[in-house]
Amino acid sequence: MPILFHMAESNIETDRRAFLDVLLDHVPFDGWTGKAMAAAAADAALDPSFSQRAFPRGPIDAIDFFNEVADEAMVDALQASDIETMRVRDRIGNAIRLRLEQNTQHRDAVRRALTTLSFPPNAPVGARCLYRTVDAIWRAAGDTATDFNFYTKRALLAGVYSSTLLYWLNDSSDGFERTWAFLDRRIEDVMRVPKITQRVKDGLAGIPDPMGFRHFFKRRGPGPFKR
Repeated sequence: MPILFHMAESNIETDRRAFLDVLLDHVPFDGWTGKAMAAAAADAALDPSFSQRAFPRGPIDAIDFFNEVADEAMVDALQASDIETMRVRDRIGNAIRLRLEQNTQHRDAVRRALTTLSFPPNAPVGARCLYRTVDAIWRAAGDTATDFNFYTKRALLAGVYSSTLLYWLNDSSDGFERTWAFLDRRIEDVMRVPKITQRVKDGLAGIPDPMGFRHFFKRRGPGPFKR
């Protein structure tokens, strides 16, 4: 029985990926909608009830799966590269660039997905997708933090990734050159955070500390993109 169960799971996963490939051809015209999913199921020669079984919440589940597949492709590409020789900031920049470049032909699908996720009922899925992406990037970059820095790194990277994604969606420059320059600037901005923190620590050193602010700053580790 367990063997049959795993086989069924494997078949569903294969069909979900095949379905997604076809769905992405319909999204630019019909959006992430039931209409697009029905057309994709027909084109992929899948049972009409397949999309309901594979994506119970409909288009929102399909968007979630789309992001999951993109994260996996990014991690695979990173692992195939010479990432060990890179500085952490370069690993992060390379990961974001790969994540976006792999979806170049699906920019409209990404844009429409962001629109769908912007509706309040879908916000939790949007937040989960963003967290999963930045977490995958940090883990692929070799991050092993389990302390306060774990959350700091992901929060800062969420800002870098989100702003770069929006810039990329509207970039018409050759090879997205302006996007990569923007990404470099955003990473540089984040690297300034520990320098600012150090100046604050130095400024606090000579004054009373009844609220324990210095203790907070002592908890802060090195800059998120250092090394």
